[in-house]
Amino acid sequence: MAIPHRIGKYEIHRQLGQGATSIVYLGYDPFAKREVAVKAIFPEVLRDKERGKLYRNLLMTEASLAGKLNHPHIVQIYDAVVAEEQSYIVMEYVKGGTLEAFCTPSSLLPVDRLVEMIFKCTRALDYAFRAGITHRDIKPANILLVDPGDSREHASGDIKISDFGAAMMSTGEQSRTQVSGVGSPAYMSPQQVRDMPLNHQTDIYSLGVVMYQLLTARLPFQSTSNYGMIYQICNTDPPPPSTFRTDMPTSLDAVVARAMQKDIEARYQSWEEFSHDLAQSFRNKLLVSQRQAFPDSEKFESLRGLAFFREFTDVNLWEVVRFSRWDEVAAGTVIMRDGERGDFFAFLLEGELAVSKCGHTLGTLAAGECFGEMAIIRRGEHTRGADVVAQTATKVVTVSAQALQHASDACRMHFYQGFLDVIAGRLADANARLAAL
Repeated sequence: MAIPHRIGKYEIHRQLGQGATSIVYLGYDPFAKREVAVKAIFPEVLRDKERGKLYRNLLMTEASLAGKLNHPHIVQIYDAVVAEEQSYIVMEYVKGGTLEAFCTPSSLLPVDRLVEMIFKCTRALDYAFRAGITHRDIKPANILLVDPGDSREHASGDIKISDFGAAMMSTGEQSRTQVSGVGSPAYMSPQQVRDMPLNHQTDIYSLGVVMYQLLTARLPFQSTSNYGMIYQICNTDPPPPSTFRTDMPTSLDAVVARAMQKDIEARYQSWEEFSHDLAQSFRNKLLVSQRQAFPDSEKFESLRGLAFFREFTDVNLWEVVRFSRWDEVAAGTVIMRDGERGDFFAFLLEGELAVSKCGHTLGTLAAGECFGEMAIIRRGEHTRGADVVAQTATKVVTVSAQALQHASDACRMHFYQGFLDVIAGRLADANARLAAL
């Protein structure tokens, strides 16, 4: 098939892939000045007498999400056209390929990297769930890698979930997407293969299957037919993943098993529970991350646990994860010095810091507290007003003034609101001490 020079307003550069119902091209949007992926639907597919209506429903579902899912780990849909002569969807271009490439014994990802990816999937799917959307077709082919790197060891841990065509929406349009024959049988939950009412727990099950496959290079259920596969999904339990991979902690067996419970009452009830257990595997030092001292999952969970970030959305929090710096600081280290220029502020995660001026102790900071923000928010004078020294080994998160300046408007607004709350709390404490004199 000849590659078209243009589809709509989009210049077409080359083919990226082809499936049974569509072909995907690398395109260029001359107005937005960015590369895009253009998924062109085969016209004959929509005209098919038996399945045409289903395919049109799936296309309309995906097209309806244009501009609605704005999350760092979900592929954005920019544009959609559904017409008799030509139907296509324009999406964010993600160059790393799908996670299918890591489903063979010779290409398995390092365990810590894999857990990071699954954690990000849980947060993205929780975001979609809160927007009233259940994906219903979670599988490695629908999870894209942002940057492939030069090897599987150096591949980026960032992923993006794609293909919401089979999505079920908790809106007035739900009946349009409640159709049979949607999804990939090997990844379907027992409820989905039985055509029962579904909720977000069907995606939890499917992601458990994906995790199993990426850990072991095999699907949890093996069968030569869909009927055999469906029987096993409903009636048998797979061997634990550690049966096939000795370099993984057996604690992950429990995470996968709970995600894949046949009974929804025994399965993870929420995405938060699933992501918490994944993050806990790092906290308990069951996985050793050699590439970074603070895995992204630990960063996200640590920030989410701080009162300062209570009002931040997941999208805002991932933004902070990306532009913040995380350090382990030895006792006696001077973190801020009186009179120096203040070009960052910080949060104390663990340990204790002493605040002093001219040799006189002003107080101590405990885990969870923000410090150094006054030099950032004061107009004209951006200098430190005290020394801050680590009394014990500590973990500190720092954010530069430049990063805050270039953060999104929503993220920056939450920071300034948090600063106001911190200052108000300090004033209240000062008033209480004065009243006690």
